[in-house]
Amino acid sequence: MTRDTSDGYVEVDGLRLHYLEAGAGEPVLMLHGWPTSSFLWRNVMPPVAETHRMIALDLPGFGLSDKPLDVSYSFRYFDRVLDGALDALEIDGVNLVVHDLGGPVGTYWASRHTERLRRLALLNTLIYPEVSWAVIAFVLALKTPLIRSYLCSPRGLRFALRFGVTDPKRLTDEAIRGVQAPFESREARRALIKAGCNLSPKGFAEIARWLPTLEVPVRGIYGERDRILPDIAETMERVQRDVPHAKVTALPDCAHFLQEERPAEIGRLLAEFLNSDD
Repeated sequence: MTRDTSDGYVEVDGLRLHYLEAGAGEPVLMLHGWPTSSFLWRNVMPPVAETHRMIALDLPGFGLSDKPLDVSYSFRYFDRVLDGALDALEIDGVNLVVHDLGGPVGTYWASRHTERLRRLALLNTLIYPEVSWAVIAFVLALKTPLIRSYLCSPRGLRFALRFGVTDPKRLTDEAIRGVQAPFESREARRALIKAGCNLSPKGFAEIARWLPTLEVPVRGIYGERDRILPDIAETMERVQRDVPHAKVTALPDCAHFLQEERPAEIGRLLAEFLNSDD
């Protein structure tokens, strides 16, 4: 965590949610994916925090946020949590930056609260109902007892992070530990499993219908060498067709976790987008 980044907590319907915060100005909400947390954004936040209030939220089931086992981690559940978190933080309109699972979660929320969305940035994510074989295999793995136990174990989480970058040798112990630490208990790992496979195709279909209606500025930034979402280029091409004013940048030397590989560049690109006149 950078020197100027602080921790905070909000409560939504009895659920305690953790977030990282830096900077001041117009708010930016950053949403992570599976199996990461706000920790993923730690080195991306500083360039943007020079002009904006950065808030990287731990979604329920992840990071230092509560990990309930008696809920369905559905689109509607995340929608209520996000809306409640923004209310608790006294944020009306927000710029939204999403990655991986945070993509469908965030865009579904935005589709139902369009008056609160100012700008949208998409990083290596999935937002359409037509998913790749890799996503299907992942969901099936989370529903298979022995395989899901491995995926959520310290060894499996280390493998996931290493699989999601172009050069695993460049990953620091800090980065690996940051992914493993929130899931030391059996209950936390059970929540991680639930949070990874409860989003319905109907929610993705709603997002797909909404995207062509978007009028706010949209930015896509993605690593081309993504093995976790191997169809990311096709996803971004479809975004450009659906949202003609969207601007997309492909990074040929990055994979899925581009925040770990090129944090300064990602931060710079996001800062340029958020400070542009478009």
